[in-house]
Amino acid sequence: MPYDTVDDTRLHYTERGRGAPLLFVHGLGSSSRDWAAQVDDFAKRYRVLRVDLRGHGRSERGEGPYSIAQFAREVAVLLRKHAHEPAHVVGLSMGGMVALELAASAPRLLRSLVVVNSVADMRLHSWRDVWFYVSRRLAVQALGMRRVGRLLARQLFVKPDQGALRRTLVERWAGTDKQAYLWSMDAIMRWSVADRLPRIDTPTLLVSSDEDYTPVAEKRKMKAQMPRAELAVVHDARHALPVERPEAFNAVVDDFLRRVEER
Repeated sequence: MPYDTVDDTRLHYTERGRGAPLLFVHGLGSSSRDWAAQVDDFAKRYRVLRVDLRGHGRSERGEGPYSIAQFAREVAVLLRKHAHEPAHVVGLSMGGMVALELAASAPRLLRSLVVVNSVADMRLHSWRDVWFYVSRRLAVQALGMRRVGRLLARQLFVKPDQGALRRTLVERWAGTDKQAYLWSMDAIMRWSVADRLPRIDTPTLLVSSDEDYTPVAEKRKMKAQMPRAELAVVHDARHALPVERPEAFNAVVDDFLRRVEER
């Protein structure tokens, strides 16, 4: 399995297919495995890269604390080494934050940007924000990753026929390093790109599930501030959109990438 060492930490990545580089960046507590349905589809037309961010999947934990800027810097190193040309970058949730940070700090590395169920500012602005952060952190510390995974699985995959998705999430969540998860969550809650959105002129697709816990209205605000952004809303879906509804998600992203490639 391929690894690269960045900032004294071994990061796991995969590569498949031929064509323009297309990088997928996973969310908090997840890994590159959650992009399996995207690899099978997009590797027919692109050179698909996936990375496990530090502390996730098969990558080493390294030293903490973490920051979104650090994640983005490490992704930038991998792109410079393996993409060989500006890449299409797709990020889900925390991965979307990493992608936005990358677009703001190293725009020449990107040909396009797809941000899925993510927002531009995760700092704690209200008591509701504080409660979300503290309750999630305490739950992980008190219950452990497997039990928190069970709770999340019931929130993300609510339909009776999604039992297999729930079981897969629980098993993968149970293998996530708890300390790395907490460091990553802390990194999220300190991060914002809100004041830099107007400077991100990379062609951007903001994708929102209609039932995501980050409101569609927030993505509309982001779109209004970004000079080359558009918004797509996928209905009957929750936060883990690429896993829950891969065909619908892939179709939306494929249409966008084809239009970017034709420009």
